[in-house]
Amino acid sequence: MSNALAIAHVTQALALLIEANLQPEIDMAVKVEPRKPSADPPAEPTVTVFLYQVTPNTSQRGNDLPTRAADGTLRKRAAAALDLHFLISAYGDETELVGQRLIGSVVRTLHEIPVLPKDIVELAGEKPYLADSDLAEAVQRVRFTPTSMDIDETSKLWGMLHQTPYTLSVVYQAALVFIEGREKPVAAKPVERSSVRVLPFGAQPQGAGGASAGAPAKTVEAADNAPDKAPVKSAEKVPAQKPAKESARTPAKASAKTSTKAPAQAPVKAAAKAPARARKETQPNKTAQAGRSPRGTAKGTAGSPAADDGPDRAER
Repeated sequence: MSNALAIAHVTQALALLIEANLQPEIDMAVKVEPRKPSADPPAEPTVTVFLYQVTPNTSQRGNDLPTRAADGTLRKRAAAALDLHFLISAYGDETELVGQRLIGSVVRTLHEIPVLPKDIVELAGEKPYLADSDLAEAVQRVRFTPTSMDIDETSKLWGMLHQTPYTLSVVYQAALVFIEGREKPVAAKPVERSSVRVLPFGAQPQGAGGASAGAPAKTVEAADNAPDKAPVKSAEKVPAQKPAKESARTPAKASAKTSTKAPAQAPVKAAAKAPARARKETQPNKTAQAGRSPRGTAKGTAGSPAADDGPDRAER
């Protein structure tokens, strides 16, 4: 992370990086200036480093907001993630192709050293206008990537430079540059006590009355034995109790029913049926009394009391 001077610091460091690596291809004095191309092209060999656009980095848009604790204290301050777009132009004697030689040296340097070195950053920070910059302390290093531009984009870019003649140039993108806020975050409190609990997959965690945080070994031991004990209890107690109760109650009820109801009902029915049968046997048949059956008349003439009473009952 760095402060608001990071943009200018990267521009100055890029100019120093190009200037320090022009040799051995370039055997002449070359000026490397962090400014936009001049309306009057210089006669001496010159390389200009022009920052023409600053855009937000799309990959870090979700991480630029500050982080605060529950009481509102700042834990992490806001940081804007930016990409810097540079236009690097070369000037020199066209008869000796100085501009093309300079552009070739620039491309070779940034391809060989794509990440901005820390010593170059520290050297650029020695400038009096960059004395308060803290880019050298940033963890994230700036990386340079070449950018391709077609004819339309190139014409639009140079069209923004009013009355500036076109010269051979290359475009590079520098990422990632962070600019932090000024509010100082409050350091988080250190961890006073840590506890580790190991539970098998699918096991229910114990409540507040479970193992204490100071005895992780017992917690792990109980958690390992939990799946072995739980099925044994459920298999022994629950299914074994229900059949025992049913089997204990069923014979008692059956014996009580057979001992109280069955013997009592059988003699009553037998005693009730015996007089009825005796009555049917002793009572004469009505058809015999009417004289329709010869066997009835024979029995009636035999002098039985039932046969003698027959005519009287018929008259009645």
